Formats: sequence, structure tokens, C-alpha cells
Amino acid sequence: MEQKQLPNATLVLIFGIISIVLCWCYGVIGLPLGIVGLILGNKAIKVDQQQPDVYLGIQNVKIGRILSIVGIVLNLIFIVGIIYVIATVIGWDAIGNEELMNERLEEFKRAMGQ
Repeated sequence: MEQKQLPNATLVLIFGIISIVLCWCYGVIGLPLGIVGLILGNKAIKVDQQQPDVYLGIQNVKIGRILSIVGIVLNLIFIVGIIYVIATVIGWDAIGNEELMNERLEEFKRAMGQ
């Protein structure tokens, strides 16, 4: 019997890589890609477990799942960091007030010695 490529094996790997690379985009792009990669990877593993002799490419799926998990974690760390900076440096009350936000950012710059 001829083996065929596991569905979405390459796509899972690509989504995992892209989710890590794009973690600096405020988590908006990388987080959904990591989640989709993880979901597709789980589905592909279930398909492979049902018929292990039929499909190739399980290694790509496993690596893609690991990369997706790493991408999700990095994106969540970035999101938490942004929320922390907004809460501590700028303050939630300055979000809607441009003057207050500029004032607090200037204070932060002076405190950092710039």
C-alpha cells in the first residue's frame, strides 16, 4: 500500500514557525496562528493514530505542535508584558487622555535617564 502525506502536516509546521516569528506583533497575529497550528496538529495526530501505516509526515506534525505551543507561550508573555507596562508605567486612566499619556511617558523617560 502506498503511503500518503498526513493532512496539514506541512501547514502545522509553518503555523508553528510563523507564530514564533510574529510574537513581536503584540500577540495579535502570532497567537491565533499558534492556536490554529495546535488544533490542526492535534487533529492530524488523531488521524495518524487511527491508521498509522497509511500516512507519512508525523514528525512534521509533532515538531509543528511543539513550535505552536512555544509560539503561544511567547505571544502570551508579550501580551502580559504589554498589559503590565500599560498598568504600571502609563496607567489605565491615561489611555483615553493623550496629554496625560504624553506626560507620563516623558516622566518615564526622565526616570530612565534619557
